[in-house]
Amino acid sequence: MTDTTDEIAAEISFQGFDDDCRLLGNLLNDVLHREVGHEFMEKVERQRVLAQSAFHMREAGIENMAELLEKELATEISKMTLEEALTLARAFSHYLNLMGIAETHHGVRQARNTVYLTRSCDDIFNKLIQSGVSPEELYDTVCKQTVEIVLTAHPTQINRRTLQYKHVRIAHLLEFNDRPDLSHEDREMLIEDLVREITSLWLTDELRRQKPTPVDEARAGLHIVEQSLWKAIPHYLRRVSNALKKHTARPLPLTCTPIRFGSWMGGDRDGNPNVTSKVTRDVAFLSRWMVADLYIREIDNLRFELSMSRCSDELAQLAYLVLYKGTTQEDWHHEGRNQQMHVDQPTSALPTKLPAGAGLPSCTGHNDGDTQLPILQFPRTDGRISELQEVEESPTSVLLVKKPVGVSSRTSDGHSFADGNSAESSGPVRHAATGSPSSLTSGRHASFGSSQFNAQTKMFPESHSFQKLLEPSLPQRPGIAPYRIVLGDVREKACKIIIAKILIKTRRRLELLLEGHRCDFDPSDYYETSEELLEPLLLCYESLQSCGSVTLADGRLADLIRRVATFGMILMKLDLRQESGRHADTLDAITKYLDMGTYSEWDEDRKLEFLTNELRGKRPLVPTSIEVSADVREVLDTFRVAAELGSESFGAYVISMASNASDVLAVELLQKDARLTVSGELGRTCAGGTLRVVPLFETVNDLRGAGSVIRKLLSIDWYREHIIQNHNGHQEVMVGYSDSGKDAGRFTAAWELYKAQEDVVAACGEYGIKVTLFHGRGGSIGRGGGPTYLAIQSQPPGSVMGTLRSTEQGEMVQAKFGLPQTAVRQLEIYTTAVLLATLRPPLPPREEKWRNLMEEISRISCQHYRSAVYENKEFLSYFQEATPQAELGFLNIGSRPTRRKASTGIDHLRAIPWVFAWTQTRFVLPAWLGIGAGLQGACEKGYKDELQAMYREWPFFQSTIDLIEMVLAKADMHIAKHYDEVLVSPSRQELGAQLRKELYNTEKHILVVTGHEKLSENNRSLRRLIESRLPYLNPINMLQVEILRRLRQDDDNRKLRDALLITINGIAAGMRNTG
Repeated sequence: MTDTTDEIAAEISFQGFDDDCRLLGNLLNDVLHREVGHEFMEKVERQRVLAQSAFHMREAGIENMAELLEKELATEISKMTLEEALTLARAFSHYLNLMGIAETHHGVRQARNTVYLTRSCDDIFNKLIQSGVSPEELYDTVCKQTVEIVLTAHPTQINRRTLQYKHVRIAHLLEFNDRPDLSHEDREMLIEDLVREITSLWLTDELRRQKPTPVDEARAGLHIVEQSLWKAIPHYLRRVSNALKKHTARPLPLTCTPIRFGSWMGGDRDGNPNVTSKVTRDVAFLSRWMVADLYIREIDNLRFELSMSRCSDELAQLAYLVLYKGTTQEDWHHEGRNQQMHVDQPTSALPTKLPAGAGLPSCTGHNDGDTQLPILQFPRTDGRISELQEVEESPTSVLLVKKPVGVSSRTSDGHSFADGNSAESSGPVRHAATGSPSSLTSGRHASFGSSQFNAQTKMFPESHSFQKLLEPSLPQRPGIAPYRIVLGDVREKACKIIIAKILIKTRRRLELLLEGHRCDFDPSDYYETSEELLEPLLLCYESLQSCGSVTLADGRLADLIRRVATFGMILMKLDLRQESGRHADTLDAITKYLDMGTYSEWDEDRKLEFLTNELRGKRPLVPTSIEVSADVREVLDTFRVAAELGSESFGAYVISMASNASDVLAVELLQKDARLTVSGELGRTCAGGTLRVVPLFETVNDLRGAGSVIRKLLSIDWYREHIIQNHNGHQEVMVGYSDSGKDAGRFTAAWELYKAQEDVVAACGEYGIKVTLFHGRGGSIGRGGGPTYLAIQSQPPGSVMGTLRSTEQGEMVQAKFGLPQTAVRQLEIYTTAVLLATLRPPLPPREEKWRNLMEEISRISCQHYRSAVYENKEFLSYFQEATPQAELGFLNIGSRPTRRKASTGIDHLRAIPWVFAWTQTRFVLPAWLGIGAGLQGACEKGYKDELQAMYREWPFFQSTIDLIEMVLAKADMHIAKHYDEVLVSPSRQELGAQLRKELYNTEKHILVVTGHEKLSENNRSLRRLIESRLPYLNPINMLQVEILRRLRQDDDNRKLRDALLITINGIAAGMRNTG
């Protein structure tokens, strides 16, 4: 049930929050008075007052009056017309969304106004130094830290992207409103802007009318990077560097980044037939296109900043050769062939400090993705753009000479060019076709839509004469700024080694590939790796440093270098994921074709013998002439794409539902076979290395066997040598939180995950192999979610040794990384939490007795959970009646089906709709069912004191209990009872009553363990934030009940369906999460 509220609740100041809520609420009221009329708004206010009064009565212990008020509220809602119900649902939904924006903004404001921020790099570095960690150990650990945040497209983001954009703009306006220097006129204009945004919200359809495609989901992930993470990364790295410099006297190395990003969007095909090999290829190309486009924009801006004339001898020589000699790539290689320099090797010529107070040009301001200085594309007479013309005839092309391999990095003094301002641009760039300032949107559409592009280019058949009108006049004497020569402020027709030309060709190549055209570019004409781009950027950086222009070097240029180090040439490497059974089916087809029998019918030993022998061989296994089913062909095609693009585009290959060592070796064999085939066709080795193969252990039984599987794998000589040679001695293992929770209940899942991680770490340690644990966490606590810091700090000792991978799913991606300010805070929390878990690991259970007690609680909890969910024949029908689970499919929030297989049972229902449905009714059953019975059993056996000691001293147990308490604070058994009374058949209402007793019992025993008098007593700010939503959240729940009642009597009524979906949106906003 985690959200951004949980992260900032302890620090929030309610005065500012109340002011923002009041401002946004009043503005929405004004808009609604204008749009729906005063009479209806009186009804809205009455509903709100009734709900608020009922809550206050219950808080005061006047239960009868509270029930009376709630019945009156339900009666009034039941008398509403369909149109009134639809309007009320929309109104309360927008109120809740605006309150959510205010909460998020206050987290940002508090972080900005707090001098000493807890869990910041400065805070944690200081605590570690004070606890005895040496500055050298701290510095080395931070520099070696490897954290990867993997963004996924799990269908839990309820809001349309259009609404998300509007919410972000409102958040920006709230931030602007905090400025103390606003004049009265400025503030009035700001209020007008807010009114316009809120009016636009009200007039916009809240519902997706069609399902997103996997490519749509990938675009949404790329948008998060473009709009937020791209700005946040330099700011975050400055914080890390400044804190390191303060506490260790050394800044973070310039090309070092403790955090990188991965993605499952377009690569996760587990149970999603819409993710094909073509989709995966297109998404990889799209990600590469995006990063090339972002780099072009940054270099375009950089040339205006570096207008100075003094530079190093090396840069002066380069500028001279570019300007006067028409340097070719061969010239540079000839000059530098004996002095090769590699950017990944530290040299004394590379200063890496970022001084305190350096400007943050790339982390401030919001351009909403618009390119202010685009690369113009001038057409040819045949309506096409030539690659050379694209760069060499564009007056705004950003040209950066590629540093020759081997040129020395040291210089003893600076060289100055005269008249450094003579190459200034003569004015703003304007679009060739319209004469108006170009935008990113128009430029990008032109790139992807060939018909629009051709139509545009035909408007100017004579591009040369038109170009002359836009070009600044060249100076008549040689004194121009050397950085602008290198960065491309003059025509460079003679120069062949220019970064922008290569970047533009890189982008153009990807456009051609995305459009399905052949692309025969020479490999030297485009970038594949970040090292190629870093070399010339570091040359400029070194020149500025050597000339004393440290502040300039550590500004926009340093930001760009750090972006290249973080995002590379792919932005986010794409993981591939597929179910183990699909690989077995593929090997079945192959072994049958080769008359070897049926692979899936073999026992484990025979499978391992076959797989190991084939992996040692040097020939492909799969004949090119093989004819297979469409499903098998899709698996083979996916491995072919992985072989063609390699580890420069892809990260890990994740095997879901892994349970045996053969599941891993099967993927290794299919991967090896595809690489051999592609290499043979190309006549050279495949690009990049092999992908990491990562088993995902999800069910309780698979988690219990995870350590044994890893031991079996590492006992195989071929596999162990493969890990050492190809993956630097690192084994990656993924543990799943969602399916284990649905399988056995949250408490048992948490304990089995803890033990599985301990066993996997021990197994790898036995063979001298390092391990990286990949945590497949969901957004809600029922699916393993929780505040980031708390989650990492509660891992088993030794499981976080400077490395971590973790998913961020659905609505949590927007909540944590949707704004640059919140993204910086989240990245810092990841860094400090992993650092603490590495240098000061959390304590293990104090004694074996605690482990035995956990086993007992887990056994009772699991038995109780499975008895209710899987063994009670009435439960499935109750679940379908009491929740909107069946109607969730109309939401169109994800590209994949809600079920793995065509079955109506809970077994094949995905964890997301399972949790989502219970969250809507405020019962949140998956997060707590069974836990009360387990704790009660332990207390009845006299272990109350032991439980309280475990809560005080064992971080894992404490975090588990705290997360459950947080869930219970958001649950509402009175609302859940209302769902039962109206929607559930009388014969099944007794089951609902029993489950509510279970909820009460869980609350009671959680309070016994924690010693609290009320839920969330240790987080009163969170409790108040939750309570502030109830006047809008409770009525929308009651409205959902009424709409469900009507819809189940008239299931073809589209307006009723729309009204229901809007209530689902509103409740998700009020609960601050979905599934």
